[in-house]
Amino acid sequence: MRESVLPESQTATRLASATAATVRGVSGHSFPTTRYQGSKRRLAQAIVDQLRRLDFHTVLDAFGGTGAVAHAFKCAGKAVTCNDALVFNYQIALALIENSRVRLEGDFSERIGVRHRSRRYSDFIERTFAGIYFTDEENRWLDVAVGNVRALSCPYQRALGYFVLMQAGLAKRPYNLFHRRNLYMRSASVRRGFGNKTSWDRSFSEHARRYVEQANRAVLDTGVACRATCGDALAADLDFDLVYLDPPYVNRAGVGVDYRDFYHFLEGMVRYDEWPQLVDFGAKHRRLLRQPDPWTSASTCPDLFRRMFERFHRSILVLSYRDDGIPTPAELLEMLRRVRPHVELCDQRRYQYALSTRRDTCQLLFIAR
Repeated sequence: MRESVLPESQTATRLASATAATVRGVSGHSFPTTRYQGSKRRLAQAIVDQLRRLDFHTVLDAFGGTGAVAHAFKCAGKAVTCNDALVFNYQIALALIENSRVRLEGDFSERIGVRHRSRRYSDFIERTFAGIYFTDEENRWLDVAVGNVRALSCPYQRALGYFVLMQAGLAKRPYNLFHRRNLYMRSASVRRGFGNKTSWDRSFSEHARRYVEQANRAVLDTGVACRATCGDALAADLDFDLVYLDPPYVNRAGVGVDYRDFYHFLEGMVRYDEWPQLVDFGAKHRRLLRQPDPWTSASTCPDLFRRMFERFHRSILVLSYRDDGIPTPAELLEMLRRVRPHVELCDQRRYQYALSTRRDTCQLLFIAR
């Protein structure tokens, strides 16, 4: 793949430009498809529908992830604050929750990988991740594309650009994760029992075109201001009518889902200047240096649930959970009843998460008010 080279004067304005429009109504503004592990995209509307009988306007989605549930709340006309501790998820919330008017032009996907003569680009991805996740040509393309997105002056344009790059990156990864060095799975001449080699081999520009269209459709203006924040959920503001909780999951075997570890490459892209100081160069797959997360530990997460419930005891508390987790549903029910007199378990549908091999888990929704 040969990189195009155009004068910056001819392309800079075009790359940065975006269309702005007021969206009338919410029909047709579906949340983009994603293979992000644990995403509630397919359940988001059902969750919000379960809560329509309650009286609330301001909402905190404390563990926003890719923002699917926050987007459903936004479509329902609520004033949503979407929070996450990871910077790449914060960028998604900026693009699709806080942003209400800015869209990318349709040919953004073709221009994003164009090298500008007067702009200097780093080759950090090409040097650091050779032979790990993407081909050398793809790594070079990513270095250029990230450089172009970082140069955008509008924060919502940058966030949309990052969103497109991140979703395209996930689509080209076996298992849609960055948990191991397995580029060979794409190129090996073997009979395949899983995955989609056609999707893996499709160019970044082709994937980007799809996600530009999906992101643009998801942007809407309901006339109600929404926000994106990045930080510890336990330090979030208190003044919300309803707090929605979907923290990292610890299964019955005591194994937690470490999103920072699974998606370290996405975190690195949006923190490009810091990335060299964040990488664990001793790890074969160049993950980020480990930062223990108490939410992913069976010994510490029960206390965090108690603290969350106590902190937001004046709000309606809504908790998405699975029936095979730690703490157990019975333990969570007891914790919630200590801070709220009326607790109900109103949703027990069977649901298999993306990338999960478990087909017998039950999705639970606790409502404490």
